[in-house]
Amino acid sequence: MNIYQIKITLDYIEPAIWRRVQVASNIKLSDLHDIIQVVMGWEDDHLHEFVIDKQRYGVPERGFADDLKNERNTVLEKVVKPRGKLSYEYDFGDGWLHTLKIEKILTAEKDQRYPVCLAGERACPPEDCGGPYGYANLLEAISDPEHEEHEDLLDWIGDDFDPEAFDLAGINKALKRLR
Repeated sequence: MNIYQIKITLDYIEPAIWRRVQVASNIKLSDLHDIIQVVMGWEDDHLHEFVIDKQRYGVPERGFADDLKNERNTVLEKVVKPRGKLSYEYDFGDGWLHTLKIEKILTAEKDQRYPVCLAGERACPPEDCGGPYGYANLLEAISDPEHEEHEDLLDWIGDDFDPEAFDLAGINKALKRLR
């Protein structure tokens, strides 16, 4: 079995929020969606789609575009070239765009369980904070006690939010529940 090593980067955020994962190359896009939700820290409360070579993949629903291919029937290695890229958008209202880059194709290690997260940096933004612009505003407000939204946003997000936090062990524990 081949393993894809993929770097997932949240677009339009500086400094970057990213994760490096290894997944089976024959994974379905619907399962890759679940993995992205876990490793990035999203709550899976919103719609999403993948875009690969201008083709859109997601969960087709009545009333939505007919050109959306079903992610549940789509295998990653069949639609992405080696060392290729794909896009993943989560929460169309906030517009969280992710770039997924296949960095390496490896042979599965005998005793390794997949998927696995190898590395990453920084915490996922909170759900419904307004996309990259809203997140930048949130970070500014919670770090400045004089900001007019400081108290309201701290009440909303909680005192324990640390934008620099990254819990590799916690992510891998959550990934084990997906297997």
